[in-house]
Amino acid sequence: MKKQTKKTVQKSPKKETKSPIEEVVADVVGPDVIALVKILKIQQNVSEFKLAAKMKQEINTVRNMLYRLYNANLVSFIRKKDQKKGWYIYYWTFNGKQIKYIAADLKKKKAEKLSERLAREKNSMFYNCKNKCLRLEFEQAMDFEFKCPECGNLLEQEDNSLKIKTIEKEMQTIQKDISKEQRNKKNKK
Repeated sequence: MKKQTKKTVQKSPKKETKSPIEEVVADVVGPDVIALVKILKIQQNVSEFKLAAKMKQEINTVRNMLYRLYNANLVSFIRKKDQKKGWYIYYWTFNGKQIKYIAADLKKKKAEKLSERLAREKNSMFYNCKNKCLRLEFEQAMDFEFKCPECGNLLEQEDNSLKIKTIEKEMQTIQKDISKEQRNKKNKK
């Protein structure tokens, strides 16, 4: 009889892709809050004590996360008085409907920042040394007499045409997304 040998197949590690909700939450209030949002998406009106227990975190840490979500208008709460202790207990609910508005706002802000950066790239001359220590505008390079303040090498003018094209491409992508969302919004009305 032949011996059967087991072949081990190595699985390629899967990239963990974030849902649109997780991306917005991470951008607005931080990636540490994603685990809390996952719990809140499943249940409504969950007490902060139960949330802390489920997350195995201190109550103060969970409250901090909840307050950040609340400031971003991603959660709401109701407050009830504990009859035994006389304390108020807060019950939290995730506002998933706000995500699309916040995501649209984030895209608009990103487009504005890219537009400002593009204008700066087009309207300025940049200089850097061979070691790429620093990237300086013309006025700054002049102040340092065109010598790198880090390594002392001579500064050379940078060709930023590739950066300009990259920024323009990214802006086009964002503008397409914004236009698509606006068309979808009009079609739903």
